[in-house]
Amino acid sequence: MSAPTVRRRRLGAKMRGLRGDLTLDDVVEASGGRFNVAKLSRLETAKSAAKQKDVEDLLDLYAHLGREVDTELRSALVTLSREGAKRGWWHSYRGVLTPMYEDLISLEAEASTIRTWQVATVPGLLQTAEYAGETITSTAMSSAIADRVSALVEIRLARQSVLTSRQEPLNLWAIISETALHTRTTEPAVMREQLSRLSRMASLPNVTIQVMPSEAAPHVGQTGSFTILGFGGHSDLDVVHLESLTNALYVEDGPQVATYAEAFERLRAAALPVERSLDLIAEAREQT
Repeated sequence: MSAPTVRRRRLGAKMRGLRGDLTLDDVVEASGGRFNVAKLSRLETAKSAAKQKDVEDLLDLYAHLGREVDTELRSALVTLSREGAKRGWWHSYRGVLTPMYEDLISLEAEASTIRTWQVATVPGLLQTAEYAGETITSTAMSSAIADRVSALVEIRLARQSVLTSRQEPLNLWAIISETALHTRTTEPAVMREQLSRLSRMASLPNVTIQVMPSEAAPHVGQTGSFTILGFGGHSDLDVVHLESLTNALYVEDGPQVATYAEAFERLRAAALPVERSLDLIAEAREQT
C-alpha cells in the first residue's frame, strides 16, 4: 500500500469534517448500502485513494443530510479526487523525484492559488532553465542530485505550465527578497535573462510579484521561505510547503497554516508596491 499523500490526507480530513457527529454506521445506513464502513474509513484516513464517483456521491449524501456543501467546496474536493486518479506528467520522472517532490508537483497541479515568500532565490515557477540549473547545482548536497541536474531542470520548467496552460491558470503571488535579484551567476547574461523573465511573467494577469527591499525593517519573513498552496475559498484545505537543505515539510494543521497566511499578509504590507517592485527588477537588470 502506498503512503498517504498530502492530497489524500487533506481530502480525507475534509470528508471526516463533513460527517460531523454521524457515525460511519449512520452514513452506511443513510447511503442505503452504497458505502460500507471499511471504504469510508479508508477514505477518511487516507489509507487508499478516493474515487471521484465515491466523493461525489458522499457529497450529495452529506448535502441531503443538511451539511453545508457549496459549489466551491464541491469543486475543490472533486478536483482533489479526480487529479489524484490521473497519471500526471511527472510520473515519467519517478526515478528522479522523491515522494515529497511528487507531492508538491501534484498539489501545484490542483491548487488554485500559490502565495510564496522567497528569501534568497527566485521562485521555481518563475525560473529560467539556466538559472534553475545553477540553483540546483549549487544546492546539491549529494551525488544523486548532482547527476540528475538536467532532469531536475526539465521538471522545474514543466511545473511552470500551471501558470499558462490550464483552462483556469493558477494565481501566483510571489514576494522576493531584493537580495535574490543580485545573485552572482556564472555568466551575467544568466541573471539578466532571469530578471527579464520576472518582468515578462509579471505582465500575466494571474501573476503578481513584489520585492522586499534590502533596507526594510525587521520582518517575519526573516525566519525563512515558505509557500502556501490554496484550493478555492476553503482555507482549511490549504497546505504550507517548507523546504530545507535535506528535506521538505508540509504544514497541514489549520491554526499553523493560518499563522503562515497572516505572515504572508504582513510581508505583502512590508514589501514594495507592485509597480515599484517591477522598477527595482528592471534596475537590477541594468546593473547586472
